[in-house]
Amino acid sequence: MTQNLASNSATRAVPDDRKSRFATLTFEQDVAAPLAVLWEAWTAPAARAIWAAPSPLVTVEFLEADTRVGGREVSLCKAEDQPDIRCENGWLALQPAVCSVNYEVISCEGVTQSAALVTANLSGTHERSRLVVTVQLSSLAQDMEAGYRAGFGAGLDNLASAAERTMVLQRVIQAPRSIVWGAWMNPETLPQWWGPEGFSCRTKRIDLRTGGEWVFDMIAPDGTVFPNHHLYNEVRPEERIGYTLHWGENGPKHADAWASFEEQDGATKVTLGMVFSTAAEFQEAKGFGAVELGLQTLGKLERFVASR
Repeated sequence: MTQNLASNSATRAVPDDRKSRFATLTFEQDVAAPLAVLWEAWTAPAARAIWAAPSPLVTVEFLEADTRVGGREVSLCKAEDQPDIRCENGWLALQPAVCSVNYEVISCEGVTQSAALVTANLSGTHERSRLVVTVQLSSLAQDMEAGYRAGFGAGLDNLASAAERTMVLQRVIQAPRSIVWGAWMNPETLPQWWGPEGFSCRTKRIDLRTGGEWVFDMIAPDGTVFPNHHLYNEVRPEERIGYTLHWGENGPKHADAWASFEEQDGATKVTLGMVFSTAAEFQEAKGFGAVELGLQTLGKLERFVASR
């Protein structure tokens, strides 16, 4: 069989200039964060929007983001005095905390520059994790290997930094997703359960839609008032919410957050994620018990849903 292939003119060795269009690239990244956190940072649209830009001189605008098998992600990379670069990703496989596979097509001004198959393998523990990404690249309009090496290298460094200041809280609630979503996205019921044990909410304005906001005070058991301002940038019914957290109305942002809702045999897995603006804010939040307080909040949601 080998001899027959070698004698066939259609299967002769490819010239060097064409060989250079194809490459297999491997990137490895160690992350000082739990495996579950790395998975969320790698896949959650709100987190991907934070680390995707390879350079401070580049901004990334997400036009679509649907992280599920068959879903796609479309973004524009923008740099001053440069044409926009369009990136389309399609998710082919997603095995939580284990691996993902997606295709990626890069184009500029309507011309396809490259196509790639991207395979990510994750491993780790409750303290540290590791990401290995293999890119099978086909350069089309021009040689894209150097750009991929630089872009993925910088992006994964950004990912590690974001993951190391990300907090992820999860709870499986024994109720259908529509019921859990309704309790969260109803302006009358959300303030009734939001917050840790003993805290209450005093709402000033609430508009739970894309582009909406919730301005409210969290009141501690001792009467201490904590002003809050949530700005909603994405609401996908019964799937996920994306928003930013601010210290009081129009105050400084301290985190980008998301909540996702996943059906599990009639129950609902709720994931609440937050990427803090700085490592110092993340450590401060951990120090005053944000993980425990956040889990108390999800516990209150479960009790509220059960009572209804």
